[in-house]
Amino acid sequence: MTDDRRTELATNLARVEDRISAACAKAGRPRDEVTLIVVTKTYPASDVRLLAELGVRQVAENRDQEAAPKAAECTDLPLTWHFVGQLQTNKVRSVASYAGIVQSVDRARLVTALSKEAVRAGRELGCLIQVALDVESGAARGSTGDRGGVAPDGVPALAEAIAGAEGLRLDGVMTVAPLAGPYAGRQLAAFERLMEISTDLRATHPAANMVSAGMSADLEDAVAAGATHVRVGTAVLGVRPRLG
Repeated sequence: MTDDRRTELATNLARVEDRISAACAKAGRPRDEVTLIVVTKTYPASDVRLLAELGVRQVAENRDQEAAPKAAECTDLPLTWHFVGQLQTNKVRSVASYAGIVQSVDRARLVTALSKEAVRAGRELGCLIQVALDVESGAARGSTGDRGGVAPDGVPALAEAIAGAEGLRLDGVMTVAPLAGPYAGRQLAAFERLMEISTDLRATHPAANMVSAGMSADLEDAVAAGATHVRVGTAVLGVRPRLG
């Protein structure tokens, strides 16, 4: 069974690689400008092992209760774990123990908690500011379901908080294509807006050049807009098992 699964994953990875390469070529970008992060949520550690054997080095999870034991099973693998889900402060200590990058930083209170636990763990945590593109102004979007994010006008203050926090490193920005607001159904425009926000951020924080955008359905739009990282789950691992 493992051989069958390995073949399936290898085939899917090759297909996604072709899509990324074609999108880069169309955008006039070198292929090595775009990094694939495989979203392994709902899939077992055995799949993570197979992905690592197939050359994957970046994996993402969105729920600590699933991610923590999976990461613990895979500590021998040369992987960087990305946390991409909404993060409650009571899960920060756990997440800070295995995540290399937290992509869903969207409020000052979370920055404070991450800093404290990164220092406690003796680690440096990369942080991406999650930008909510369903609104252009206002505070962090606690009401956007499980997506989270800070409005674009809240990015500069959050960036300063991360940059000044011990144990944290400001790496850039992230978004999820919005389901509502002016960019609903307009992924390319949404990702281009994120690039504008990234450009503004890099004016004051030049090293914060990571732009995480795009998933299985819209990775081409993300690459066209200039994303440096795409988060792909379904196209690599298959349609997710339903969570009971």
